[in-house]
Amino acid sequence: MDANIEPRQYLVIQDHTSEYPEPITFEKGAPLTVGEKYEGPEDWDNWFFCETPGQKGGWVPAQIIETLKDKTARASQSYTAKELNVRQGDLLVGSKILNGWVWCNRSGRSESGWVPLACLQESGQ
Repeated sequence: MDANIEPRQYLVIQDHTSEYPEPITFEKGAPLTVGEKYEGPEDWDNWFFCETPGQKGGWVPAQIIETLKDKTARASQSYTAKELNVRQGDLLVGSKILNGWVWCNRSGRSESGWVPLACLQESGQ
């Protein structure tokens, strides 16, 4: 799933607020129960609703779901579905793009999380 990019600065052009206050988070090797595939009007391909013991379910990119011979699955790497709440005009630094989302850090702060690519515009500042 190496979708790392050279860090890029983004300007938020549309507000985004997470609908998942308790994001699924797990370490490499965690057992996963894979459910429905995300179907929606957004350009968010290859996301599956997964569960892992002791947490609420959440959306996980297909690239880190390893299906085993016995039809069970596990995480091929550590992951968090934490989303970053952003407002129009915020400046962010993105370091990874995956399935229509960008992993961003808020400029000047240690806050980070996923933001939909459609809410961002690359900034030359």
